[in-house]
Amino acid sequence: MDAEANVQEVEARAADFREKFLRTRAEIEKVIVGHRQVINGVLTALFGGGHALLEGVPGLGKTMLVRALSKVLELDFNRIQFTPDLMPADILGTNLVVEEEGGRRFRFERGPVFSHIVLADEINRATPKTQSALLEAMQERSVTVGGKIRRLEEPFLVLATQNPIEMEGTYPLPEAQLDRFFFKVLVRSSNREELNEILRRTTESEEPEPAKVLDGDAVRMMRKFARSVVLADHVRDLAARLVLATHPASERAPERVKKYVRFGASPRAAQALVLAGKVASLVAGRIHVSFEDIRKGFPPALRHRIILNFEAEAEGVEADAVLADVLEAVRDLEE
Repeated sequence: MDAEANVQEVEARAADFREKFLRTRAEIEKVIVGHRQVINGVLTALFGGGHALLEGVPGLGKTMLVRALSKVLELDFNRIQFTPDLMPADILGTNLVVEEEGGRRFRFERGPVFSHIVLADEINRATPKTQSALLEAMQERSVTVGGKIRRLEEPFLVLATQNPIEMEGTYPLPEAQLDRFFFKVLVRSSNREELNEILRRTTESEEPEPAKVLDGDAVRMMRKFARSVVLADHVRDLAARLVLATHPASERAPERVKKYVRFGASPRAAQALVLAGKVASLVAGRIHVSFEDIRKGFPPALRHRIILNFEAEAEGVEADAVLADVLEAVRDLEE
């Protein structure tokens, strides 16, 4: 009887997770037209406990999406506009000398990274030195300034936007920085129907305002519950096999990987696949992770984690095309 009651409790919590996820997405969609896959990717990163990198040319609504998310969540929000002259102290904060009756002392002035949601806008317009200032914050949820470690309050989420690196005045993100992003989400141009709806909403009446859905405690509880979702050994093994198949030296790597990939994905990619699969299963109304849940998160979790070689660049081969071959190769092995 206790086991049955426990199952019912888990199912109730799973239904509550799904309902809150869908409500959050619906509120964001009051502002963002189309791009449901992009919104799902950002929310999966949020509830999976990671960070998201949004890539697309200017004007596609990347920054607006992040602002809409900040309005839906009752969390602190800071925006950092990355520019070539931005310094690490502009992000992390700095020690200031202040005059007091007893003399002088150092006072730490917190930077904009001390927030629940940090929008790193056009992150690849800053120099690699400044980009790297976020590394410790993203991985350790803390920053070190003046030899002192300062913790960041949870939940902590970095949402970075970047223009394609071929555009003028941009710097490619270091590989170590890219690996800290849970998902890399590609933001595509709107189609004709979506563009007409954007024009209707933004030029004919007042723009809709999304309602608050979740606070910090709710986000923390949803993150914790997502980690508790059941994952069978053979499903976990699929995540491991998919990641290993991106390594050129692996005997299971498809030909495109051996020809075009210089370095395969790291263990963080497998962690992202598992956590994204757990979130996907809850959104689908299940309390166990399926093969398809793992596959669904494969492109956004790995497209920024495999490093292509010069031959791939010369021939115009993109990461997603290579990853599609990996999916098919591993699927064939299962069958």
